[in-house]
Amino acid sequence: MSYPKIALKEYSLLDGSKALLAHHVGDGSIIKRFDKTPPPSKSTDVICPHFLELKWAYGCPFDCSWCYLKGTLRLLPTKTKPVVKDYKKTELHVREFLSRVDTPEIFNTGEIADSLMREGSIEPFSKFIIPIFEEQERHKVLFVTKSDNIANLLEISPHDQAIISFSLNAAEVAERWEKRTPSVASRIEAGRKLSNAGYEVRIRIDPMVPVPDWVKHYTSLVDQIFANFIPERITLGSLRGLQSTINESKDKTWLEYLKENSNWGKKIEYSIRYQIYQVIVERLNAKWKYTDVALCRETKAMWEKLGMNYESIKCNCVW
Repeated sequence: MSYPKIALKEYSLLDGSKALLAHHVGDGSIIKRFDKTPPPSKSTDVICPHFLELKWAYGCPFDCSWCYLKGTLRLLPTKTKPVVKDYKKTELHVREFLSRVDTPEIFNTGEIADSLMREGSIEPFSKFIIPIFEEQERHKVLFVTKSDNIANLLEISPHDQAIISFSLNAAEVAERWEKRTPSVASRIEAGRKLSNAGYEVRIRIDPMVPVPDWVKHYTSLVDQIFANFIPERITLGSLRGLQSTINESKDKTWLEYLKENSNWGKKIEYSIRYQIYQVIVERLNAKWKYTDVALCRETKAMWEKLGMNYESIKCNCVW
């Protein structure tokens, strides 16, 4: 059997250090590092640490109006329709990495797909991939999802090398723009069950949108989460849109909130983004004594204004 080669590359990290890390495995179609964001030099540069993608599939069964996959997958005949790659190739590339790379990594399985979109099939992804990672103790697999289909996850034991991250939004926002997704309450309940079962559960509140009464809606969301379980960490993000996403979006009503141009597409204006983050960070700290918070694809200026240290970032996709 021919085993795929692991290509290494020296990276400059956010804390100023350098590290020799895996860039891709084989042809890069299954495992590849997301490294589009260099360490920031300007205040407007976006902070996003480099992480490994496990590209086992692409597409999503949901239909969020602002989903970046609408732009990313626009040239494919399948568009955002879920497509699963060959499990045998995925297993070969994963096992080669796990057996040869000593530096601990987290494999993000939900960057170009919903990680739980295969759970209703006769070959659910969770039951395929988690046992492979459980054969070792160095690397972990990260599921990123808007699904509440966790029946298979609850049957898997052990699951020490798996992390489950739920993407949530205020109920009013989700009902309007996150089409075909389970209710926010149902996703929180899924998070509670997995947390009780011993899984490491993370939360992304993203993209936050300054709709009328947004303070009430988002503080209520925070309180609802903590009334059910305590996440291992929370990552906050605000509405943004690459031009390719905007072009492919059928429902463009969300564009009224995007007033600022950036090197990561259009964003909510800086002052309003700051207010949103400040309110939620203060709510987490004051009411719940919770400080394990990071920002998703936000600028160096925003991190600094909030008094947060991006050099030791602990966001959704990394350790």
